[in-house]
Amino acid sequence: MPALDPTAADLLFREAHTADRFAPDPVSDEQMEEIWDLIRWAPTSGNSSPGRFLLVRSPQARERLVAHMSEGNREKTLAAPLTVVAAADLRFHDLWPRTAPHRAQAAARLEDDLPARERLAILSATLQTAYFIIGIRAAALAAGPMGGFDRDGVDREFFPDGNWRSLVVINVGHPVPDGFRNRLPRLSFADVARTV
Repeated sequence: MPALDPTAADLLFREAHTADRFAPDPVSDEQMEEIWDLIRWAPTSGNSSPGRFLLVRSPQARERLVAHMSEGNREKTLAAPLTVVAAADLRFHDLWPRTAPHRAQAAARLEDDLPARERLAILSATLQTAYFIIGIRAAALAAGPMGGFDRDGVDREFFPDGNWRSLVVINVGHPVPDGFRNRLPRLSFADVARTV
């Protein structure tokens, strides 16, 4: 059995749903910082932490974002209390402390190998985004992650220096009872696992 309390397991996993609609209550920067503090130690490749989160709050920024969303994602993005663009920072190694010799050596290697740096950034930032969604749930908020958007358009609009690459757009807010679609079936353990 999981070590989690059953109520926590329900909140994070068993009863959690992707949200389409939210209560109008705002989501504060303090709540987002608490979520980050909860998930910041989650494992990434080499503890690299390339995940970045753009909090889209102002009506002007939201309109700019919605212009790049798929048609089915526009209305719910406009209505959400907060929208977050989760991204991978391709220059993540610039923030590494150079006091540890192995960090300085790794940063120098990554500086000269953009394909390796990009692979590492996208893999680890994707992991961090998954932890971020679990952190949103742990804060008793709801998340509506969406992949239906023009990534190149979002990157040009919000990350013109080319260092951040958008991965997923997440609407965040306080859940409402009817704010979820019915769940679709999931595969069983026997369908997804092999023992060798």
